[in-house]
Amino acid sequence: MPLRVADAARRGGRPVFAALIEGFAEPRDWAAIPHAVVRLGAVGHLFSVLRQAGVRDLVMAGRVKRPSILSLRLDAEGARLVARVGRKALFGGDDALLTAVVTVLREQGFTPIGAQHIFEQLLMEEGVPTRARPDEEAMADIRRGIAVCRQLGIADTGQGCVVQQGLVLAVEAIEGTDAMVARSASQSREGPGGVLVKLVKPTQSALADLPVIGPDTIRAVAEAGLRGIAVEARRDGHYGTIVIDRDATIAAADAAGLFLAVINIDKTMQGTDP
Repeated sequence: MPLRVADAARRGGRPVFAALIEGFAEPRDWAAIPHAVVRLGAVGHLFSVLRQAGVRDLVMAGRVKRPSILSLRLDAEGARLVARVGRKALFGGDDALLTAVVTVLREQGFTPIGAQHIFEQLLMEEGVPTRARPDEEAMADIRRGIAVCRQLGIADTGQGCVVQQGLVLAVEAIEGTDAMVARSASQSREGPGGVLVKLVKPTQSALADLPVIGPDTIRAVAEAGLRGIAVEARRDGHYGTIVIDRDATIAAADAAGLFLAVINIDKTMQGTDP
């Protein structure tokens, strides 16, 4: 996703500079784009690199495994900012931490921008773009999943869950979606497979960590024996789930016989099929 966002920004006439987090990005993938590699805890170095490159707008994109605070090896600026954001952000969920990060970036003179503002095709409209469609039993599992995901979001714990025949097989925590889906396979029951439901947290910022699926998610869902995925649609005043490589994701779902339901959660909870 970061490379696609960078490409979209350049096609839109924006100059691009990439700050790559060491260990979470492959520098050779960015050979065509000006970039620097920065250690995760080197906050002062990061700010210096961005300012030297003339960066004003920032997009946070990609996957970074959240480390323990003790393993960060913070530089002086990082230590100062840790004290600034407080324990609630550091030891809370991802949304609490990222909200604090966004605040700090703004205080440093940068303007955080959501990836979906640069590359609008990351979000999908309501509907079922796959050949397979959810039946009423699957819709019941989706509604159950919505209720569970809402509570996970309120607790700032995760964005997804797997439901089969009304039973919650797994909920997402720090391990991420693919690992959660793989874990759900050991809890599956006989009969129609379960459904992965992945939603935006109720109070989530649209500037970072929106839920994401892509071809890898389709493969994980198929391997776990699930029969479909439900994600949140884009609608006025609300950002939904990011779908990386939309065409490839839909094609992979069709090849596996899975459905992809892009839902308006309010309408779905009222019993309206997508």
